[in-house]
Amino acid sequence: MSVHSNARKVTTHTLQEMKRAGEKITMLTAYDYSLAKLVDRGGVDVILVGDSASNVMAGRDTTVPMSLDHMIYHAQCVERAVDRALIVVDMPFGTYQGNSAIALESAIRIMKESGGHAVKLEGGSEIVESVQRILSAGIPVMGHLGLTPQSIYKFGTYTVRAKEEEEAAKLIEDAKLLEESGCFAIVFEKIPAHLAKQVSEAISIPTIGIGAGQDCDGQVLVLHDMLGITTDFSPRFLRRYLDLETQITGAVQQYCEDVRSGDFPNEEESY
Repeated sequence: MSVHSNARKVTTHTLQEMKRAGEKITMLTAYDYSLAKLVDRGGVDVILVGDSASNVMAGRDTTVPMSLDHMIYHAQCVERAVDRALIVVDMPFGTYQGNSAIALESAIRIMKESGGHAVKLEGGSEIVESVQRILSAGIPVMGHLGLTPQSIYKFGTYTVRAKEEEEAAKLIEDAKLLEESGCFAIVFEKIPAHLAKQVSEAISIPTIGIGAGQDCDGQVLVLHDMLGITTDFSPRFLRRYLDLETQITGAVQQYCEDVRSGDFPNEEESY
């Protein structure tokens, strides 16, 4: 029997139990009420209100432009739809780096105004003070290591991280530091599978991979990518479960055709 089969709500504690039981954690992004409802109904454990909304909802090249107000708005939409999943909200660029007082203020706003259940921050030792301060207010924190998209201008590329020994050693150190600080889980993005396996086994909190192999305790994908709504992005780690771009475009074309030919609406569709 699944450890959460009777639980209406997935909590941070549920995820810890799942790791201990060797049960894989499922996570997907959502940014609006309608799709969040379907994702929750589909049985996903964690919904990430990602700053990837910057890309898929707002058409930006990076996640950097997302503001706190944007994130709170998307999280509010998702929260109204969700019955079961744990809702984690990304803290956007500039709301926690370098100033732990601002970080705490930002996290409190997210929790109070959106009704989300936890926040996610990118980085390791450089942001640990912010993590600790947010946790001291009783707000659960999920970490994020490896490729940290908010630092795209530092890296200059979305390539795989931690392939070099030095960066791998820092990632292991950062993961342990985040665990000691009290994070309830960590996302590993685009790191070698063997490294993700090593760290997942070395720490007691759940790890959730995106392009980090199958040995993480769970997996996450961006909803619009896995549904085939966005198709200009095809990394190796992405599995497309639907081709909605083709289906939606086709439906719209058919509708236009039916209206122009006088086929829609027909008598039965009229009052």
